[in-house]
Amino acid sequence: MTNEMRRPATLPLALRIALGGALLGAAALSYADDAPAVQKQSPDILLGPLFSDVQSAKLFPDQKTFADAVPKSDPLMILADYRMQHRQSGFDLRHFVEMNFTLPGEGEKYVPPAGQSLREHIDGLWPVLTRTTDTAAKWDSLLPLPEPYVVPGGRFREVYYWDSYFTMLGLAESGHWDKISDMVANFGYEIDTWGHIPNGNRSYYLSRSQPPFFALMVELLATHDSDALQKYRPQMEKEYAYWMEGVEALQPGQANKRVVKLDDGSILNRYWDDRDTPRPESWLDDVTTAKNNPNRPATEIYRDLRSAAASGWDFSSRWMDDPQKLGTIRTTSIVPVDLNALMFKMEKLLANASQAAGDAASANKYETLATSRQKAMENHLWNEQEGWYADYDLKSKKVRNQLTAAALFPLYVSAASQERAAKVANATATRLLKPGGITTTTINSGQQWDAPNGWAPLQWVAAEGLQNYGHKKVAMDVTWRFLTNVQHTYDREQKLVEKYDVSTTGTGGGGGEYPLQDGFGWTNGVTLKMLDWVCPKEKPCDSLPSAQPAANDEPAPQQSAAQ
Repeated sequence: MTNEMRRPATLPLALRIALGGALLGAAALSYADDAPAVQKQSPDILLGPLFSDVQSAKLFPDQKTFADAVPKSDPLMILADYRMQHRQSGFDLRHFVEMNFTLPGEGEKYVPPAGQSLREHIDGLWPVLTRTTDTAAKWDSLLPLPEPYVVPGGRFREVYYWDSYFTMLGLAESGHWDKISDMVANFGYEIDTWGHIPNGNRSYYLSRSQPPFFALMVELLATHDSDALQKYRPQMEKEYAYWMEGVEALQPGQANKRVVKLDDGSILNRYWDDRDTPRPESWLDDVTTAKNNPNRPATEIYRDLRSAAASGWDFSSRWMDDPQKLGTIRTTSIVPVDLNALMFKMEKLLANASQAAGDAASANKYETLATSRQKAMENHLWNEQEGWYADYDLKSKKVRNQLTAAALFPLYVSAASQERAAKVANATATRLLKPGGITTTTINSGQQWDAPNGWAPLQWVAAEGLQNYGHKKVAMDVTWRFLTNVQHTYDREQKLVEKYDVSTTGTGGGGGEYPLQDGFGWTNGVTLKMLDWVCPKEKPCDSLPSAQPAANDEPAPQQSAAQ
């Protein structure tokens, strides 16, 4: 133990009493400069009552601001000062925070050159959104990464897991394979360091992951670097083990963290967060949600809120019993169709990587796992009455009825039969497709992952999934309408945004916990991919063409769930 870690024990008795149990508990969580990075603690743990008091006081419009603030000295000393001062007459909490923390700066607002086309604007944004943080201050919530990375933009000052895959699609269109290679290396580093890829590179995100796109990132990189699958096979296997932790001990009807075993023995996955406390970046929102629902244990609500954040769909009626009441959220008792489609894809890519490495036994193992999962998805995540893929409810023990854009994921990873893909294509065209793209769900709840919002990653998943099965007309309709939405918004405001209102064209989305964000990583990436889809290769276009290209449906050759 270093002197730095011993320091709390040498404090005067009166001060140790003033600090109370929080000091003694936090002492074990302190770490020295040379301690391994895995000891970084979330700011709500490091700062205890100071953190909750600052968030409760609403000192900042965005609760993420204080979660990202950097203590100027040892948090234990700051906490000790706070405990001694905060009840004194004239104590000013904001002044105390400003004296003891470095607050995240807004940064210089990027003003793009006038007259840029949509493509030129996006290409110009890549360096603006690139960050290099191979070191971080000792008590910073930021987790350093060895290579540069591209952030989404706005309040999202760090790299996010599933956002990054769709950002990479655009980087590939722009020819930035060096950035893609760097970002894959960073995610591989996170798996090696933390055992998984956290939601984002912040200490308060370490208790959860996000939709597992790492294997797809490696697959993308492999189109440029033929060694990528073999190089990152160990990290792919380690991430798979994270998602499947505890599966061997499960009995039918049991669950452990991210994996569940249904009554018939089927193995599927769910979203999960290891902590059951308010999210630091949305602390007051979560506390308020729990207080407004006193009939449920607060810890249960916190876990389900956090797990929805792990899903990327934070928040959506998809996770709720009552679409208008966030307190009815129960993410952990729902088996999501999109997550399991991504797990299927991970198993298929692990089989491919194993085969390429000459490891036939592992290749056969992962192929068998993929086949079993595909069967479980068809049995439990298909709503026969409605004719679309949906989530499975662990409480009612049956598939849910709600149609969401997640229904397209089995098509995206080629896990569906041709017949079922046709039914999903019909549901997409008749129920989800709107003037500005596909809506996330058909329910308007005021949450950002509900109608009328449409999100770039879901547009791409839908378009490519439909294309996989020969439903080119619906795929083109999704692509064209979303691109039109992006182009019209850009023409009016000279920016791309996080989400769009798809009930019309040319309007940014709304709802949720924070204002609409500009930037924006995954919108940039999907927009470039879609531009190159609607424009002939011999005549690449920089903006939306004047007319929608024709696209005729045709059966995809030998497309099946076994592919």
